[in-house]
Amino acid sequence: MTVCCGSKSCRLARPVPQAESITPANPPPSGTPEAVFRVRNVSKVYRMGDVEVPALRGVDLELYAGELVVLLGASGSGKSTLLNILGGLDVPTSGEVDYLDHVLTRASEVELTRFRREHVGFVFQFYNLIPSLTALENVSLVTEIAEHPMDPGEALALVGLSERLHHFPAQLSGGEQQRVAIARAIAKRPDVLLCDEPTGALDYATGKVVLEALAEVNRELRTTVAVITHNAAIAAMADRVIRMSSGHIAGIERNARRASPSELSW
Repeated sequence: MTVCCGSKSCRLARPVPQAESITPANPPPSGTPEAVFRVRNVSKVYRMGDVEVPALRGVDLELYAGELVVLLGASGSGKSTLLNILGGLDVPTSGEVDYLDHVLTRASEVELTRFRREHVGFVFQFYNLIPSLTALENVSLVTEIAEHPMDPGEALALVGLSERLHHFPAQLSGGEQQRVAIARAIAKRPDVLLCDEPTGALDYATGKVVLEALAEVNRELRTTVAVITHNAAIAAMADRVIRMSSGHIAGIERNARRASPSELSW
């Protein structure tokens, strides 16, 4: 598998082998955006000695270009495992995962590394900033390995940190550090932003500011954003809500209206 740059022109220029062409089990209605990810009958089993622990059980799912999705479920429901598989950080025990016209489940480690570098941004619960670098320098690190990066200052401005460019992590609040992490993730212009409990370590007011930043990225850059959380209130800001339980998708709902993060309460 060769991972392309992800642009429309590049995808159209490359013929797609018939063997990799997949017809969705439930084709989206006319006018639905392109499916970025297709997950087909994916299961994941972790083995600890003689004990098998199933994390995902026959998951079928599609994520579409430009949407903001919330994966909602309790701890142990499988949502982090699913996010890691979508991001190429883990591989399923069985089933198939497609990114555009590429079959990720057939990719080598080198190909998955390239996929992550070129197409996916990650935001985790803990910020993972380098303490000896300023906010601007933390974001600049990513732009040095990206093909067509944003200006680091532009990325920080998008998340409301134009006045904090030269501050070190220790000089920033938790919410500001998380917004630096978001700026770092989007600075390489990823097609997909995967967020694992991005507000989990933050208080209520700060968490809402971080959610505003994610909504802004989705709105302005049209980046596909997936947020996993156990906080049901956050579901109101999504286009779709995917509820997970015991490794299964328990239900998928489409919000008639996306709430602004400022409207959320918990």
